[in-house]
Amino acid sequence: MLDDVQAHSGAVYLLSETEPVLEMAVMAGLPRAFAAPWERVALTSPIPVADAVRRRRLVWVSGEEEMARRYPRISVVLPYPFALAALPVATPDKVYGAVFMTWPGSHPPEMSSSERTVLSAACDRLALRLQRAVDAGQRVVPEIDFLGTAPTAGTSSAVEAVRMVARVPDGMCALDVNGRVTFANGAMAELVGSKVDDLLGSQLWATLPWLNDPVYEDRYRAALLSQHSTSFVALRPPQDWLAFRFHPSRSGISVQVTPAGGAARQPPPHEGAGRRPARLVGISHLLNLASALTEAVGVLDVVELVADEIMPAVGSQALVMLVSEGGRLRVLGHRGYDDPMAVDRFDGMLLTAETPGAHALATGVPSFFESREELERLYPARVATPDGMAAWAYLPLIASGRPVGTCVLAYARPHEFTPDERAVLTSLGGLIAQALERARLYDTKHRLAHGLQSALLPHSLPSLPGLEVAARYLPGTQGMDIGGDFYDLMRGSGEGDLFRGAVHAEAAAVIGDVQGHNVAAAGLMGQLRTAVRAYTAVGQPPGRVVASTNRMLIDLDADLLASCIYLHMDLPHHRVLLARAGHPQPLLRDPEGRVHVLDLAGGPLLGIDASAVYPTTAVPLPTGSVLVLYTDGLIEAPGVDLDDALAELAGRLGRGTVQPLEVLADSLIGDRTTTPTRGDDMAVLLLRPQR
Repeated sequence: MLDDVQAHSGAVYLLSETEPVLEMAVMAGLPRAFAAPWERVALTSPIPVADAVRRRRLVWVSGEEEMARRYPRISVVLPYPFALAALPVATPDKVYGAVFMTWPGSHPPEMSSSERTVLSAACDRLALRLQRAVDAGQRVVPEIDFLGTAPTAGTSSAVEAVRMVARVPDGMCALDVNGRVTFANGAMAELVGSKVDDLLGSQLWATLPWLNDPVYEDRYRAALLSQHSTSFVALRPPQDWLAFRFHPSRSGISVQVTPAGGAARQPPPHEGAGRRPARLVGISHLLNLASALTEAVGVLDVVELVADEIMPAVGSQALVMLVSEGGRLRVLGHRGYDDPMAVDRFDGMLLTAETPGAHALATGVPSFFESREELERLYPARVATPDGMAAWAYLPLIASGRPVGTCVLAYARPHEFTPDERAVLTSLGGLIAQALERARLYDTKHRLAHGLQSALLPHSLPSLPGLEVAARYLPGTQGMDIGGDFYDLMRGSGEGDLFRGAVHAEAAAVIGDVQGHNVAAAGLMGQLRTAVRAYTAVGQPPGRVVASTNRMLIDLDADLLASCIYLHMDLPHHRVLLARAGHPQPLLRDPEGRVHVLDLAGGPLLGIDASAVYPTTAVPLPTGSVLVLYTDGLIEAPGVDLDDALAELAGRLGRGTVQPLEVLADSLIGDRTTTPTRGDDMAVLLLRPQR
């Protein structure tokens, strides 16, 4: 398949039979270690192969910029220029897995039709083979590794090539796609201070300690993934500077080594460090997991993300997240346990108890138990194995020096924790702790903000004879239910000649929008709503209510502006009197279903001019008509013309049949309730006089 589309690497994933996880079955063209962060991928993960399975279609990423925009987790770990295609491996009835292919960054921005056809046909054939294997009762198991064998030249040509390279004064060596040395000339051995036999079959950074640095390994990875030449300069102790240049192909890399000039000399990375640098594979794995944790907002988000993203990545089958509260460990969330009693045994453990979870948090040192026997040597059986698993990692969650809790990762079978894996899991514990601490702070602020918003907006609208009402409010900020939009409905004052002879107004209503969508805007919104109610209670007509509210806002010196529409309704005479302060024009649907934009005269935004005058407009409101008041968040969207948006809203209102206003309100808001970021708050108030 790689040769057919001139791709330089690819992999096949199979869908797990027991959990919603894609497992890498085989990889070609690149070391499998490159894909270590994605050996096991949850179907919910925001990466191309998971997207291809969820959407049942091809996913194409044209290059480095698009990868950074659409899949930042991959871009953080592999910041190299390459193109990628992911396709599902599926029959019409069942998904078996996915395939991805990569090309150099020089690939055209779009896939050719022939590439699409070849890849789709190959995935269809693979799906049929997997279906036959399943029908025959055969179990498909992942390969340990697979790398295509490069073509070899004839014996005489090979001998001449070796003789030619031996005469070259530059150091020359060949690496396979796993980074192992397959050939080195004498000049190479002399320059790096080693023997040819010692170099063959090993990786340069394993044989030469002074090359064991992630910066140098990164240049090798960049060459393989981008299929572009890369280079670096390194210091061979004590004072010899060498220039390395990698020339990649699909079969491996040719390396050229020469003495570096003085201008190229620079301090080597980590010079003077007293420890061996971490392998880039482990760093890449940790970067991927750290990127995932940055997406968590609330506490439950952290638990779900660890379960959906991190558990598959580290191969664990169960999770318990414990948090420290009141001197005990409380279960914050869990995954993978069928028996609730197994999880209950974790809950309420004293921080001073002799248990693995409490001990890890008290000491700040992670504990790894590769088998049940190993755990029971240190802890009694009734304490050590409450969950029926066979291996465990207890990770203390310490944030800013303070104990937060313990993360328990459990494995269904005995599990060997390699030094690299222990290092990754230990670092991961710190990242989870930081994410959890941020999430707990966020949840606290969210509860405070939600309580403030609930207190400032009406809990329910009053029931008025002869009037049907419905209202909706949605904040613009993601997750934080707070903003500056407001609405209210009040009983009339019963005083004043508001409608040219009418003795009283049956109802008063207001809708408004304070600039911003934060706590300051919400606080000011509450003050404005209270002011409107006060001016209504003393019997001021609409224009006076708006003007008085404007002067109050200026006196507060809040540096925020606001818009609003305020109205009085004379239900017996089917009329409404409105005053507008810089607010979007309301809509009126008449009893025949025609929709009108009410062109109301108005004054400036509240908070600009203390002497502003707000004229009032009388509008007929026959029985069965619907008056729609809204804030601009309902119609404003990036790249959308306001007139077009208003026409679309009027069209939706006109298409609505005679139905309860609660149903109509939901239809006007549409899918905005599920949009993560709406950009602005929105409020809707619907009024319909009845017989």
